[in-house]
Amino acid sequence: MAGPVSPSAEDSMVVIVLGASGDLAFKKTYPALFGLYKNSFLPPNTDIVGYARSHIELDEFRKRISSRIKVNNEKEQQQLKEFLAKCTYVSGSYDDAKSFKKLNDAVDDIQKRVGGYRHRVFYMALPPSVFIPASKGLREHVYTRKGNNRLIVEKPFGKDTESSKELGHALAQHWLEDEIYRIDHYLGKEMVKNLMILRFANVFFGAVWNRQYIHNVQITFKEPIGTQGRGGYFDEFGIIRDIMQNHLLQILSIVAMEKPVTLDAEDVRNEKVKVLRAIQPLTVDDVLLGQYTGSPDGKEPGYLEDKGVPKDSVTPTFAAAVFYIKSERWDGVPFILKCGKALDQQKTEIRVQFQDVAGNIYPNIARNELVVRVQPEEAVYMKFMNKKPGLSSAAVTSELDLSYAKRYQDVKIPDAYESLILDVLKGDKANFVRDDELDAAWKIFTPLLHQIEREKIKPEQYAFGSRGPAGLNAFVEKHGYRRDAGYQWTPPKI
Repeated sequence: MAGPVSPSAEDSMVVIVLGASGDLAFKKTYPALFGLYKNSFLPPNTDIVGYARSHIELDEFRKRISSRIKVNNEKEQQQLKEFLAKCTYVSGSYDDAKSFKKLNDAVDDIQKRVGGYRHRVFYMALPPSVFIPASKGLREHVYTRKGNNRLIVEKPFGKDTESSKELGHALAQHWLEDEIYRIDHYLGKEMVKNLMILRFANVFFGAVWNRQYIHNVQITFKEPIGTQGRGGYFDEFGIIRDIMQNHLLQILSIVAMEKPVTLDAEDVRNEKVKVLRAIQPLTVDDVLLGQYTGSPDGKEPGYLEDKGVPKDSVTPTFAAAVFYIKSERWDGVPFILKCGKALDQQKTEIRVQFQDVAGNIYPNIARNELVVRVQPEEAVYMKFMNKKPGLSSAAVTSELDLSYAKRYQDVKIPDAYESLILDVLKGDKANFVRDDELDAAWKIFTPLLHQIEREKIKPEQYAFGSRGPAGLNAFVEKHGYRRDAGYQWTPPKI
């Protein structure tokens, strides 16, 4: 059954959170579900069943949930109490039929109280190693025949083309593609969801969104923390698999896609797939790799000092890559994606740099830029040249600034997981990754990843807390980006 789960008082919905004792569930899944509950976005008869291998008493489990949820007033405190009453817990294995039957009995006991449809949403907040047995056990023993079944799968969706296909084939043996929601939380972020409206609901952006007017596009992800003891896990994947192949490539596909025929999920995703298929596989010449060392003051350890990281690891913690899209709209325009850990700040942004002014008559002018600040301090601002106020006739860089904290002071921007779980309940798959979209994405990266691992290509070192490898400026300049050194955007004071 497709479409939204029914809001009827006769129906029931149970969200089953697998991996309920893990960090992802406590930090993201349960707070997002509470956010939907307190804002009345969950259907009336909704219950939440946690499932994991750990044996945890229900009271202790609810304490762990509440410890991660912030409440701002007495009303929210009461709502949290009501929410926790809806949360139960079952322990069991991910590869044992008897355990899944026990889980099904617990869900049946909840849903037998109502006579309408019995919807079930399965959220797999699990490590990749148990994706396949868990999805098989759910389908064979916990699947409902009396309502919607929806399976939410967290990244990573494999490590390369082959492993991704293996996972996809295993899921397809038991689940329909229409039932699978591959979640990339960046697609739930407010400013990423805003991209299509910016592009297709504003005539002035639509008119210049092509190679005649745009010189280059940069999509940047920076975080100021290292692996923080999770180096053993990170070393298996690296920054390209962890950030660039999914989060940043998804943003690129929305920035570059053609206007879909409708806002239907399949029409939107069809256009994204066309973009990915028009990108040639990356080579070593297209990338700059980095790995962080300790901070200059000695307070922060280097990547190789993290417990679990092999001392000879060449896994990159920073990567910059240039992509070219072979299409009439974008031929010759470099899309530069950059991502890294242990950098100088927290920032995710999209920076569209326009062409030079033809026949320019003013000295020392900078290129126009449209910047979409994804996080933190969400904003859309346009850098343009303006006359310096006063008696001077010089052109100086200024901006038209739509900062959300100032313009939308009374609006709380929802967490990305909150937004995406609501999309699951609505049956809206536009912000989820389709199987052929995933395949097209891996084909871009797999040859490069295999070469890096086969040849043990050594990344360039950079200090913890810096902007990245020393070669970064030369890399982006080689691909056409021109920095305006005299300009610094600052968010407005409220």
